[in-house]
Amino acid sequence: MFHIGAHVSISGGFEKAVEREVDLGGNCGQIFVGSPRGWAVGDVDEEEATAFQRASEESEVGPWIVHGTYLINLATPKDDLGERSVETVQAELDAAAALGIPYYVFHPGSHTGAGREQGVANIAARLSQIEVPDGTTLLLENTAGTGTTMGVEFAELDAMVEQSDHDYGDLGVCLDTCHLYAAGYDFTTDDGIEEVIAELDETVGVEHVPYLHLNDSKHPLGSRKDEHEHVGEGEIGDAGFRRFINHEELRDRPMVLETPEDDRGYAWDIEKCRELRE
Repeated sequence: MFHIGAHVSISGGFEKAVEREVDLGGNCGQIFVGSPRGWAVGDVDEEEATAFQRASEESEVGPWIVHGTYLINLATPKDDLGERSVETVQAELDAAAALGIPYYVFHPGSHTGAGREQGVANIAARLSQIEVPDGTTLLLENTAGTGTTMGVEFAELDAMVEQSDHDYGDLGVCLDTCHLYAAGYDFTTDDGIEEVIAELDETVGVEHVPYLHLNDSKHPLGSRKDEHEHVGEGEIGDAGFRRFINHEELRDRPMVLETPEDDRGYAWDIEKCRELRE
């Protein structure tokens, strides 16, 4: 089965997220468990967790993934921000576990001048402070490389895991196509995508990438600019997405969209991905 969906709101309760996903035509999905631009993470009520799980099972929607708040920065040289980030990641992970959601993804953060080596060390040390609940995997998302953001290259993501006290299994990687392309990874040709997969396998390991974000890029290859576009409407194009979502090493992964929410919306992108699926 092709698992394709989009990020949806939890407004009105977690159960409503399932209804929204079904309305879009999706069969997997992504949510926040708090404000994406705030620190607060509410406790998950057992009753609403049960309702969410029941609705997901009845509608055959899953697996779900929780996206972390954008304020998280495990790479920061600032102790207070680092501590708050660790606390928030832990709270969001615990919320995902309470909901029965198997994946949680966040952006590793920015070193803000401390240097990439120190940034990796900071991330690894703070990852080591986090307790990953049984049945949930914490995923590091690759980034486009804007400013001093970390996680641009596969080897850097791998170093974060290897230098932490966790193993792959507790941790993994979520690949975002817009970020991948903006960082300089060209998967739009037959040779290009094989080179990308080979580098991924030599570092992180393809088997440690259980979830994917599908977004086209408004900017050219290697631009280091993170601005999403509708599938096939940006610089990656239809041919690039066709190669990516049909590649034998990637096609069985669940994929969610974070494309612009305009007149087209997620339903358009979900249908477009289905058209590109072979």
